[in-house]
Amino acid sequence: MIKMDDFRSLRILDKFQSLFQKAKVDYPMMREILQLKLTMDTRRVPTIFHESKSDSGNQFLKSLGIYALMGLILIAFLFGDQYIFQVSIMYAIVMFIIMTSTISDFSSVLLDVRDKMIIGTKPVDSRTINATKVVHITIYLCQLTMAFTAIPMIIGLFNQGIVFFLLSLIVLLFVNLLILIMTALVYIIILRFFDGEKLKDIINYIQILLSISMIIGYQLVARSFEFVDLNVNFSFEWWHVLMPPVWYGAIYEIVLNGVTDLSYIILAILGVILPLVAIFLYIKLIPSFERNLEKLLSNSGKHKQAKEWWSRFWSKVLVRNKEEQVFFDFATRMLKNERDYKLKVYPTIGMALVFPCIFLLTDYTSRSIDELRDGSMYFSMYFSLVVIPAGVQMLQFSTNPKAAWIYRAVPLKNENVCHRAVLKAFLVRLFIPVYLILSVLFLVIFTERIWSFLIILVLVAAIYSRICYQVFLKNVLPFSESYQIGQSKQSGQALALLALTVAFALFHYVMTLASFGSYILISVLVFINAFLWRK
Repeated sequence: MIKMDDFRSLRILDKFQSLFQKAKVDYPMMREILQLKLTMDTRRVPTIFHESKSDSGNQFLKSLGIYALMGLILIAFLFGDQYIFQVSIMYAIVMFIIMTSTISDFSSVLLDVRDKMIIGTKPVDSRTINATKVVHITIYLCQLTMAFTAIPMIIGLFNQGIVFFLLSLIVLLFVNLLILIMTALVYIIILRFFDGEKLKDIINYIQILLSISMIIGYQLVARSFEFVDLNVNFSFEWWHVLMPPVWYGAIYEIVLNGVTDLSYIILAILGVILPLVAIFLYIKLIPSFERNLEKLLSNSGKHKQAKEWWSRFWSKVLVRNKEEQVFFDFATRMLKNERDYKLKVYPTIGMALVFPCIFLLTDYTSRSIDELRDGSMYFSMYFSLVVIPAGVQMLQFSTNPKAAWIYRAVPLKNENVCHRAVLKAFLVRLFIPVYLILSVLFLVIFTERIWSFLIILVLVAAIYSRICYQVFLKNVLPFSESYQIGQSKQSGQALALLALTVAFALFHYVMTLASFGSYILISVLVFINAFLWRK
């Protein structure tokens, strides 16, 4: 067991013991609770490591090294004296990374109902429990912020001087304060109007956003360097008061460049006053927040009813058999409710949506819109097929694999009916929305001349999904395996299936070179689909 003295953060906290005692917080009790929570944190696997197979050592400390490397992007904004531009972008990046990381990995602290249920029944007052929550997250925020900004701040010390360095420390304190209170206030508002299940969904989507940002972040980094040497003229607009990074950019302009413009002063005041006001609101709303936390234990499910029309529509189109209908509905609900599934697969959906757009933008920078429209860049839509192997591979797993006994309990005549229904549910739930969104975008850009391409792509996707399903679930029933089972044994198959996507795209392109190649290909693909899906 890790001893209390092993945590340096607790030894530092001891120096402020008198402040907690003046606030009527039971400091010895708070310290004991924090020691336990920090010990448990050493065993948590952060979202940034959710694909990692390693489970040894302090995963959180390891993740800080990754954040330190990511923080190198901030160095690009430490040269020059156009602080309203440089610092605003720098703090936009800082706030995005810290806030998404805090929400994805430490929402469980703010939203922990166990403290009230377990510790609250002991002789521990609510003031101490709430103080423990705030201090716990503050320790996390300090460690994360230090890891992400340490190297850039050291470089800033030598490049910009001691005033810049000290000002950055103060501003980072206000930034962390703002992030912490904003996160809490968002939760308070959501819990006030929605049930706990909705809040869990929002947290899950933010975890997904963080994963996507890690994957496509290099694109943003590459483009951010292009703006560093530009001359920027700042013109105050009303909407700047809604942008916290600009507030702190104004503070640097006032302190380091001696700017006395009223608009800068207003923005700087907002950067200092609003975090303090937010603290006051949070303290006032804590009792209501604690009462609403009980919603996390229940789920009315009302917010999900509006989405059922999508599944019902495709069920009527694709499902003909009543037995298949049962498994289609079952798979649809599983894909909607399995949080681990969404956390592992939805980042791939983000890639499928974003990368075709990035390819278009990259091509557009070197060509005119007319040249782009006359080209064949719409073939980048084949990248959307990456959703299929990623999603199909995960169909074999579930957070409750022991429930797979239901397959043997029901009078199932043909097991293939279950497989066919699950694959259809996957396509309806995950691939078709991506395909339709990209289709609308590409039709706007490339006009109706790509209709045949879109038809071929969806037919290829149907065949490709059938192949992926055969590879990954040949001898496995859907949702019958535990996520604890490593998928490393299937990594080679996944790469081969991605190579197959490239082969499909190349063959498709070659066929379009012939006069009636697209129509011949459509006929062949329809025949293959009819054979594979009837089998």
